[in-house]
Amino acid sequence: MTHANTKLALKAISLALLLVASAAWTVVQARSHRSHGVRSSAAAQASLAHAREQLEQQQVRVKQLQDSVADQESANKQASQRLQQQDKVIAQMRQELRALQAKQATGDR
Repeated sequence: MTHANTKLALKAISLALLLVASAAWTVVQARSHRSHGVRSSAAAQASLAHAREQLEQQQVRVKQLQDSVADQESANKQASQRLQQQDKVIAQMRQELRALQAKQATGDR
């Protein structure tokens, strides 16, 4: 994963976590009001239900982002391994070429 992709993924995860925290805070506040004897109105119940729904959606989004980052990291690792293998093959071929050139140079004389 490139540095820019990593930064973007981290920003997206941070935003999702902020939204999850906000929804969780709403849930906590609604429960707090209820536990202090404040009667729950239909609006408060709807707000709580909405906050729970948002929390669930954001948790799903965070999981999707984490999976995406993991997939990108895996692809990056595989690409890096392929490049390392190619570098080894190139180095070996250069060595063989130098050996052939040296052999040819000594054989021509």
